[in-house]
Amino acid sequence: MTTAKDIMHPGAEWIPAHETLDRAAQMMRNLNVGALPVADENERLCGIVTDRDIVVRCVAMGHDPAKVTCSEIVQGTPRWIDSGADVGAVLEEMQSHQIRRLPVIENKRLIGMISEADLAQRLSDEQLKAFCASVYAAS
Repeated sequence: MTTAKDIMHPGAEWIPAHETLDRAAQMMRNLNVGALPVADENERLCGIVTDRDIVVRCVAMGHDPAKVTCSEIVQGTPRWIDSGADVGAVLEEMQSHQIRRLPVIENKRLIGMISEADLAQRLSDEQLKAFCASVYAAS
């Protein structure tokens, strides 16, 4: 059985919720990623900040990314998956919530992220087609 841990990209890093968006952008650049899980003071997932969030919800609104924190920009209930979940559960979580990145948690700690690129390497053509159709469907 293929699990979330088998699919994920290991070594994902948190950004603390109190950090500013300019710091998040710097981390994204340094890690060559487009999203970062956001952690509260107890290192619990409280959201995900994306490069698009920084541009659309901060810069384009005339706000200074050096003054806006990650906690101010994250929205909604953060989604995640247990490392032992099978690929069907991963797909269900991502498809049902129309999300493109999914943190992988083991023993209450972040151990990796699953992205579209990770799925593209592991899924059959039919699974990938179904995933894209549901995640990119108009809401």
